[in-house]
Amino acid sequence: MAKAPTVEDVARVAGVSRQTVSNVLNTPSIVKAVTRQRVESAIAELGYHPHAAARMLRTRRSSTIGIHLDPYAGGVSGVVLDRFIHALTERASDRGMRMLVFAARTPEEELARLGEIYDRGEVDAVVVTGTFGGDPRTGWLSERKLPFVSFGRPWGVDDVAEPPHAWVDVDGSAGTRAATAHALSIAGPRVAFLGWPAGSGTGDDRERGWREAMAAAGAAAPRYTAVDDVSVARDAVAAALAAHDADAVVCASDSLAIGVHLAAVAAGIPRLPVIGFDNTPAVEALGISSVEQLPEQVAAGTLELLMGPTGTAVTPHPDGLAHVLVTPRLVVR
Repeated sequence: MAKAPTVEDVARVAGVSRQTVSNVLNTPSIVKAVTRQRVESAIAELGYHPHAAARMLRTRRSSTIGIHLDPYAGGVSGVVLDRFIHALTERASDRGMRMLVFAARTPEEELARLGEIYDRGEVDAVVVTGTFGGDPRTGWLSERKLPFVSFGRPWGVDDVAEPPHAWVDVDGSAGTRAATAHALSIAGPRVAFLGWPAGSGTGDDRERGWREAMAAAGAAAPRYTAVDDVSVARDAVAAALAAHDADAVVCASDSLAIGVHLAAVAAGIPRLPVIGFDNTPAVEALGISSVEQLPEQVAAGTLELLMGPTGTAVTPHPDGLAHVLVTPRLVVR
């Protein structure tokens, strides 16, 4: 069996001292960016992994990232977050980090659980999911200077030029723009949109992509509304589809897309182009096109924001990076 690479091996390949390698691993902020990048490249080249227990004793760090697990609610689209947590766990492990998954039923309960974890020093950083305007969790974490990244941007503020905290998100408007452009090219000018009630940051962003694509094409079509439920979505568009009011329908989620598909079948137009958002196994089985969020890329972006491109310790805002916006992929079926 080949001998595992050591700190000395990393120092030799990077052309730096052993102490510099230690600084990159434990206090990367004090190392010049060009030197840090050279050491990180050597770490990646050699496949070096620091001994977690020894590092915890030396640095008083837990080498652990916490993340809240949403209550199981069934439905179609929950698989996206499952994929994200799975990918995050795998990639964190590759960097010598562990994931601490904790459950909470309400935001208040989540804050209480975060307080317990924080007081016991169980995590070096936290990943927040399901952000919304006025989210109390982000303020709580900022006040305690506990490094964190949110999956979901801080809606309602200048989240790109001067974000109040680090975030990674999927460019929903880019996804629905691509979906709408595709529908226009294969179906006709009346590409309708089925979205959630107004006021959801994510939902409004996805609607914006549809509106921009329709405006660019000089086309117009109805905007339907439904909560994220298959049967509600089916009922919301049943009359319109029966009257042949749309050439295609772009949806804010796969749950809505399945509802539209069922309504189209009932109206005698089973081949009506329908495009969802999330690319879940359910729409794949039904042969419905969808926008895939690429949660594996979201996980990679999350760790880059927390640890840098190849770092093995938490470093808030490495190299000034404050957000990552992942461009989703349209899967046509």
